[in-house]
Amino acid sequence: MKYAALASGSNGNCYYIADGQDAILVDVGVNAKHVELRMHNLGIVPSSISAIFITHEHTDHIRGLSVFCKRYQIPVYITAGSYKGSRLHLPEELVHIIPSDAKVQIGNMTVYGIPKYHDAKEPCSFVVSNGVLNIAIMTDLGRICDNVKHVIQHADILLLESNYDEEMLETGRYSFYLKNRIRSGWGHLSNRIALEALLENRTARLKHLILGHLSGQNNTVDRVQETFAPHCERMKLSIATRYEETRLFDTAELSTEEIVQIRVQQTFYQATFVFPEN
Repeated sequence: MKYAALASGSNGNCYYIADGQDAILVDVGVNAKHVELRMHNLGIVPSSISAIFITHEHTDHIRGLSVFCKRYQIPVYITAGSYKGSRLHLPEELVHIIPSDAKVQIGNMTVYGIPKYHDAKEPCSFVVSNGVLNIAIMTDLGRICDNVKHVIQHADILLLESNYDEEMLETGRYSFYLKNRIRSGWGHLSNRIALEALLENRTARLKHLILGHLSGQNNTVDRVQETFAPHCERMKLSIATRYEETRLFDTAELSTEEIVQIRVQQTFYQATFVFPEN
């Protein structure tokens, strides 16, 4: 499997995952021109995308969706709440409404919806599996619920939100209202909370940790690196930013001897949670 963050941050998010000829995007939160440019930098052909999965309706996750999906006629998988909240009017034949705990087959890949806490209409994260390896895209997490813990425990590659440094947020120029929204349990994860969740739930199968969705005002790459690097001696550590795409990673670079060879159908399941009203 191949994977990359084309953009990751509070101003735009877009993630690429492929297995052989099958490829998907999770979110298209930067304009289509920049998506195409960053794909070109990695040797990815936009028309090779089989499907787009949308986590929720906030602008930094759907900004380029309408133009990109229409231009290349790519099916969009999105929850009813997210689609309604987006106020987009996409071609009917391209829209596939899914539940937040969906299970969708795209070629050899199974895409699992992961319900989560976030201040959106019907948000979910996604885990993508080829039956052996699980790649998880986990951003915009208001808190570490059991769903998030379960994903961390079963991920081989994990892109995890590390949105803000608590001191920078507290002393920064954001309004009191916005500060509380971010740390309310419906907003985002701090570096500290993300690290605690990682340390409490990671297993030996986690081989690549990518930290993403960094705030432009309340975090820095250096702070994230300093927080996580001392705890990642036995895994690859990367940080995805808003400024440029990551390189195109390939799971073939991971030693097969290091990967737990258990099919996801036997080890990955989704608990059912009833979330409070936002």
